[in-house]
Amino acid sequence: MDEIVHQAMRKWPDVPHCFGWLRLDGRGAWRMRDERAQQLDLAGEPIRHPALLAFIARNYGQDEQGRWYFQNGPQRVYVDIEWMPRILRTQPAAHGGVALQLHTGEAFGAADAAWMDEQGRLYLRAGDHLAGVDDRDLAHLLPALQVASVAGTEEEALLRWLEGDDRISVQFCTGAQALPLQRISAADIAQRFGFVACPRQA
Repeated sequence: MDEIVHQAMRKWPDVPHCFGWLRLDGRGAWRMRDERAQQLDLAGEPIRHPALLAFIARNYGQDEQGRWYFQNGPQRVYVDIEWMPRILRTQPAAHGGVALQLHTGEAFGAADAAWMDEQGRLYLRAGDHLAGVDDRDLAHLLPALQVASVAGTEEEALLRWLEGDDRISVQFCTGAQALPLQRISAADIAQRFGFVACPRQA
């Protein structure tokens, strides 16, 4: 968090929190939601200003209740989460593969757990970082999904696994690691991963 933000929080400790005005969409874009967008449940307008995006990214965090927020000076602006609080994107790596980067610009590190929901969305964890993979980048990571020897193609086997076929084993393989791919229900991700999708004032 920026030092200027810490100073503002100390100077004005009792500024009311803000709810409903900022959304993180499923591809990691920040969206500003005015009163009309909130009333009509619209996604809001994407924020494009580079300096503002960088400021939000540096001052983005989570409270003890699992609510994500942007600390805007003395005011805490709680974020509506469309999908996941952190979104992963792929970047070209020096060795010719792909590197993983959070939507805030932070490096992700080596994955230590992997999940996929029934919609085919991939989730990865690296230490304290837990994120969903941007659907536009998923194709770069599909080669890392390896299916144990079964009849038919790997694509067919993965579809059968998604449909619940427990005879099929899928691993997320990266470097020397082979992580078992775990199933997760899309409806359960907020509870399972411990975050509040739409924080509101009590």
